[in-house]
Amino acid sequence: MNIQRWIARREANWLRLEVLLKQAEKKGLKSLPASEIRELASLYRSVSADLARARTQQVSNILIQNLQLLTTRAYTQIYQGSRRQEWQAVLQFYSWGLPSIIQQTFPYIAFAAALFLLGALVAWWYAWQDPSFMSLIVPESMIIKVRDEHELWMGSIVGIEPLASSNIMINNLSVSFGAVAGGITAGAYTAFLMLFNGLLIGAVGTLVGQNNLAYPFWAFVFPHGSIELPAIF
Repeated sequence: MNIQRWIARREANWLRLEVLLKQAEKKGLKSLPASEIRELASLYRSVSADLARARTQQVSNILIQNLQLLTTRAYTQIYQGSRRQEWQAVLQFYSWGLPSIIQQTFPYIAFAAALFLLGALVAWWYAWQDPSFMSLIVPESMIIKVRDEHELWMGSIVGIEPLASSNIMINNLSVSFGAVAGGITAGAYTAFLMLFNGLLIGAVGTLVGQNNLAYPFWAFVFPHGSIELPAIF
């Protein structure tokens, strides 16, 4: 390849990109009209290819450094700019979008929460009145662990935080997807999930309370449950 002819042919693009970048860096990317933003993106791809070719052909280090600087500046404007807009969109969603969605769907959220609380209260009442009720909801191995060994089944997560986090997340996603998918049953399966999980937390809460393990149990559940349960509802 004739290096000088190649440089002469491509130099106009480099200069044009430099002009667009100066304006974007001075006044912001939004100061450019849509046609020039598209041109900047096209020139960025073109100059990136020129940089790769310059490295392959081993042209002067100064030219390679100049092209590297151009592509870095263009990348910052194109991608970092969009990231700023994405963060602004996230902030806007949590400031206005999410509260609006909650207002619109509040009756459904409240109904889901009420089903869960109803299940928890029913389990709590029956577990105290009839000890055999516990075995209908809580696995026998869990009952033996708490009642006979006076230990929580969770154990310590120290040293296995990533594994414990993954297990908790998988469980929450399973419940969430099940609740959403339950819509195809006219909401019957969703209602069952809310009631059953309420029954489970009520029965387990009673079990640990009867065996003086309520504090470590709720200390484990509350930090993530306070976020996960409202998300599911």
